Formats: sequence, structure tokens, C-alpha cells
Amino acid sequence: MAGQVGSVLAVVAVLAALAAAVVAVVRLRARRGIATAMQRATYDVLHTAALAADPLRAGLSPGTAAKAARPLRTLVGATGLTITDGESCLAFDGRGSHHSDQFTAAAVRALDSQRSIVLSASDLPCDRVDCVVRGAVVAPLASRPDGRAAAALVAVADDHPAPGLVQATLEAARWAGSQLALAELDSSRERLAKAEVRALRAQISPHFIYNALTAIGSFVRTDPERARELILEFAEFTRYSFRAHGDFTTLAEELRSIDRYLTIERARFGDRLQVRLQIAPEVLPVGLPFLCLQPLVENAVRHGLSRKPGVGMVSIEAQDAGAECHITVEDDGVGMDPAVFAAGMPETDDGQHVGLANVDERLRSVFGDHFGLVVETAPGAGTKVSMRVPKFHPGVRA
Repeated sequence: MAGQVGSVLAVVAVLAALAAAVVAVVRLRARRGIATAMQRATYDVLHTAALAADPLRAGLSPGTAAKAARPLRTLVGATGLTITDGESCLAFDGRGSHHSDQFTAAAVRALDSQRSIVLSASDLPCDRVDCVVRGAVVAPLASRPDGRAAAALVAVADDHPAPGLVQATLEAARWAGSQLALAELDSSRERLAKAEVRALRAQISPHFIYNALTAIGSFVRTDPERARELILEFAEFTRYSFRAHGDFTTLAEELRSIDRYLTIERARFGDRLQVRLQIAPEVLPVGLPFLCLQPLVENAVRHGLSRKPGVGMVSIEAQDAGAECHITVEDDGVGMDPAVFAAGMPETDDGQHVGLANVDERLRSVFGDHFGLVVETAPGAGTKVSMRVPKFHPGVRA
């Protein structure tokens, strides 16, 4: 019997030791993690701000305002919170939504003056016996490039707004406005990129369409079948170049369009235009900005043949380079002074190289400053234009 008791006591002692060890491990892990109240508070604020930042970075709309209202109310510590554009409350979280018209009217005054407003209970009359609204802070959301606001944040209080609530609302409004400004910047960049593509199309079309139609017309009487084929190639080329959807394409699609372009140019130049293609099959699906290779080939044809007597060669290569695709377009034309490109590839007298500057800017805006064009040229030595394109990049969907 004594032996059994001893065994039980031994087991209890072991269990107690294990429990103490577990407690020690938990405490150790707690010390390694977020251990202090200040650290926990910092984490909570940053996490809540991130929840509001994501929708705000998409721009201001009823949908994004609805997603941002709750974390913003948590940040401010208000009884209720609304985001209004001066016409209506885009979203409301918490209590006090029956005062929406009064909050919107106050937001109009704040936006007109571009100054914050503190409302007291006398500014918010209500006949509801269960109403908790006793004040509010209205703060403009400055998001425009000129620093003006087009919307306002309204924090609702269940007592006269204390200085802490006023300051928290102003800071939250300033932060939210900066997120909306970033959203507007992203939108402006997107509009600029689309405008650059439209400008590029307009720059390409006058140079090419007249010459293409002239070449096709020369075959109408002598070789009607050839003229018909060239018309079909020209139609497919223009359909691709002026398509209305998609900012990106694949290397395969761009090369198909370039092949149609070169078919029409061969009809103009005959044997004077020689083309060499060296394309690695594995890079054909790589996504790249729409119309970023075509201008390089057009410049090579024009620069390689228009001012060079005899035969001209245009080489197009696309190589697999691990995580990247390396593309080069080279001609053996007259070349030019490298100093011409030192100032950002300006436009020459005949309009050449405008496409190169456009492509360089779009590559850098999409992939980063390390992915611009590299131009190698010299008088009498031709021109070689190279680009690097990541095989996979966030946001690039062909």
C-alpha cells in the first residue's frame, strides 16, 4: 500500500513539474511576442488602420466608404461615424444615422470653408427620446492635388465633443485624405498610361497607314490576289493596334501583329527589307505592355531603310533569361549620335523615336525604373534597342 501511495505521489510530482514547464514556456513566448500594453495598442492601431487603408486606396465610393467606416470609427473612438461627399452619407457605422441629413448639411459648410466644424447638441435637434447624439466633429478629407477636400469625415459623440475626440478625428481625416490622394494618384497614372497608348496609336497611324495603302494600291491592277492578302493583313494589324480593351498583351500577340506589319512593309521595300527572327518558344506567353514592341520595329524599319541605300536588316530576338525575358530589336541602318538619346530620346525632325520615349516611360511605370529601354547606336553603326521584361509581375495580366 505504501508503495502504491509513493507511486501516485511520484506521478503527481511529474505532472506538477510538466505544468510548471508549460507555464514557463507560455510566459517565455509571451515575452517574445507582444508583451506590453503599449505594444498591443500599437499593433491594434496599425491593424485597424490597414483595414481602412485598403478600401480607401481604391478611391471613394459607397462601397469603399462602407468598408472603411467601421475601422475609422474604431480609430477615432466615436459613437458613430459617417463619410459624406456633401450630397449624401456614403456610409454610416455606429449610432446616429437618423441625423444623416444634418451631418451632410454640416459637411457642405465644412467643404465650402475647407475647415473642420464642431457641432453641439443645439446644432443637432432631435425628437427621438432614445437619441444618444450630443455632438459631432466634421473634418474635410483633403485628397485633391490642390489640397482641397471633396468629402468629409463626421465623428458622432454621445456628449459634447471632447478635445481628444476632436484631435483624433482631425488626425484620422488627414490620414484618410492621404489614402484617397494616393488612390487619385494611382488613377491619374492609369489615365496617363491610357493616354500615352492613345498618343502612340495616333503617332504610328499617320506614318504607316498612308504608305500601306499606297503599297496595296500598287498591286490592285498587277496582282489582285496579292492586294487582297495585303488588305486582310492591314485590317488585322489595325484591329490589333486600335483595340479598345486591355493594357497588356502577350509577346506572341505582339509578334503576330509585327509579322503583319512587316508583311506590308515588304510589299513596299521588296528585297531591300531583310528580317531575322530568333524567338525562344518558352517566352511567347510573357505579358508586356500593349504596343511596346511594335514602335521599336517600326523605328528600326524606318531608320534602317529610309536613309540607307541598298539592303537593310532588322533583327528581332527574344531570349529566356531565367526570371526575365530579354528582347532586342536591331537594325544596320545609318545610326545616330548617342547624345540624341541622352536627354530622354526627344523627337527628331521627322518624328522618329517618339515611340521609343513612350515605350520607355510605360515600361518603367509598370515594372520599375530598372526595366527601361537600353539604346545602343552610333553614326554608321545602326541602332540596337533592348528591353528586359519580368516573366511574372503583379498586375500584369495579358
